[in-house]
Formats: sequence, C-alpha cells, structure tokens
Amino acid sequence: MADATQPIVDWLRKRNPDVGDIPDDFDLIESRLIDSLGFMEFVLLLEDLIGRELSLEQIDVDQFRTLRSLTDHFLKG
Repeated sequence: MADATQPIVDWLRKRNPDVGDIPDDFDLIESRLIDSLGFMEFVLLLEDLIGRELSLEQIDVDQFRTLRSLTDHFLKG
C-alpha cells in the first residue's frame, strides 16, 4: 500500500511538517492533517493520482479519512 499512498503521505508531510509516521488507519480528518482549507487541494491531488475527475456530489468524507480508505476507494487498480 505504501507505494500507492506515498504521494499522499508526501503531501500531508509537506503541509504538516511535524507529523511522524502515518499509520494506514490514522484518521486524517479528525487529526486535522486534512483540514477544510486543504480539502479541495487534496481532492485535486487525488484526481491527479487516479487520472480522473471526482464528482463532488458523490464524495463521502469517510472515503478520505484514512490511507486505507483512500486505497480501498480510489487507489486500487
């Protein structure tokens, strides 16, 4: 899973330089690693990674909570 999520981890660390290891089940939203200001930027990153546009009407915030849920919903190929 690490290879698929590495660009996400890099983005999170760039925005949160004090963050250490990010476990697969760590809540990225509750911990504020992804906040409301950065959410749209994060969506754009994810769209670049998956090669398609996401429909904002169909986005469920729970799909963005953890690296595992991101992998399960967007990064499995």
